[in-house]
Amino acid sequence: MYGGFAHLYDALMDDIDYGRWADYYHAVFKRLGCKTRLGLDLGCGTGSMTQELARRGAEMIGVDLSADMLAVANDKARAAGLDILYLNQDMTDFELYGTVDFVVSSLDCMNYITDKNALRRVFKLVNNYLDPGGLFIFDVNTEYKLSSVLGNNAFVSDGADIFWAWQNEYDKRSKLCDFYLTFFERDGELYRRFDEVHTQRAYGEDELVSLLERSGLKVEAVYHDLTFGKPRKTSQRLFFVAREQGKGAGL
Repeated sequence: MYGGFAHLYDALMDDIDYGRWADYYHAVFKRLGCKTRLGLDLGCGTGSMTQELARRGAEMIGVDLSADMLAVANDKARAAGLDILYLNQDMTDFELYGTVDFVVSSLDCMNYITDKNALRRVFKLVNNYLDPGGLFIFDVNTEYKLSSVLGNNAFVSDGADIFWAWQNEYDKRSKLCDFYLTFFERDGELYRRFDEVHTQRAYGEDELVSLLERSGLKVEAVYHDLTFGKPRKTSQRLFFVAREQGKGAGL
């Protein structure tokens, strides 16, 4: 995943306003009370969000499974003059040197963890590495989005140097959505082709709340996409905010 075209990722995500997301995180931190000296970005990818949070004064750590994505992230951080520690680790089994004030995970990373036990393990690790009272913020693509907006649909984008096609299949029984992506990148007079298959799982709000609480975290809020509003039936993205409440909590 994100191997051959890690260097294309930022171009493909150019519609994401990372600054707006980082401002939203800080608004949540202020609203619910959370220190922001040291933070962890789980599934950091090419480090765009990690860097935005670092620019706002936090000492940041980024964790990602893809060495290719982290290579891009390191290059970007050096170019920006930012000192960020990037760790090539699986978020379902990551290790830190100590605890952090906050943890964020952006752009539906949790949907990629399709096994509920593995997802609970992530939540337990987050609880373990959060300072007392620290906050964990993550977002998910909703079942409505995966089944009715993305699922069983096809998308095409034709840029100056990149053409990509994206076809999706959603299975209601398993709640899994498979993404079949094909990219063509201009290389002189020719094009290079990259193919990827990604899978996301749809999780219900109650299901995620239960997993968080069973992992020892206290759910503070669930918000509609980048707002402080309540979730809607047609919400395509939800933000979950959970707080550390003791390392011995959870079953």
